[in-house]
Amino acid sequence: MPESPTVKGFTDAAWWDAYWEGLPLPSEVHRGDGPVPDAILDVFDRFLPAGGDVLEIGGSPGRYLAYLHRSRRSRPIVLDNSPVGVAAAERNFELLGMSGRAVLGDMFDDDLAIEPVDVVYSLGLIEHFDDSEAVVRAHLRHLKPGGLLLLGAPHLGRVNADLFRRLSPSIFETHDARSADPRSWNAFAGQLGLETLHTAYTGGFAPEQFWRQESDRNVDRLLGTTLKYLGWLLSRPELRALRRLNHRLWSAYSIAVYRKT
Repeated sequence: MPESPTVKGFTDAAWWDAYWEGLPLPSEVHRGDGPVPDAILDVFDRFLPAGGDVLEIGGSPGRYLAYLHRSRRSRPIVLDNSPVGVAAAERNFELLGMSGRAVLGDMFDDDLAIEPVDVVYSLGLIEHFDDSEAVVRAHLRHLKPGGLLLLGAPHLGRVNADLFRRLSPSIFETHDARSADPRSWNAFAGQLGLETLHTAYTGGFAPEQFWRQESDRNVDRLLGTTLKYLGWLLSRPELRALRRLNHRLWSAYSIAVYRKT
């Protein structure tokens, strides 16, 4: 999403256009797609109500909205600043045989015409900005009183940060690790009139996220190969339970749920 005059964004519409270009469709998330998607769906199933209007910000092409539509009979809305992404969401809804709305716009635009909804969420958006509080305020603009806000982001601290800096440091050109930490979200939640319902580091340790290796040093090549092999081991049925071990030192994902008072 684009940045407001006071918020620095590390991506822009053109960056997301390139990201979404050529995306295979139809696309929807299912149980069993991986530890992180399963962890997100666990939170959906535990906290999100049946029915109602659900807005995903930065949500093209609506993969998770498709799950909520099928499991909760929710009415999906996507807000994105990428024309390619919005077109992909519209096409995805059509191919999946579901009615949904895709809105092209800037979440920081006060004049954006979206009626308040029952649930607002984003997954992998907040960490692309340097001011997480401003991003949350932009989410709340579209949420009814008593509605639920869900935030998710890749966890870029501790072990994950060390490995990314060694193997693919360019990730920090488009991601702010501080904005991806739920402890920073909880710090201002009360000021924004939010009741914290759930905060977690989840998804377990995810060696597969370090697939893009930018360092050509032999020791880093060995480290990358070791992580690839570890990821294969952790995907085996007899070891898969290890991915359910979570801690802020190593878990792959951060997620939190709030109620707007």
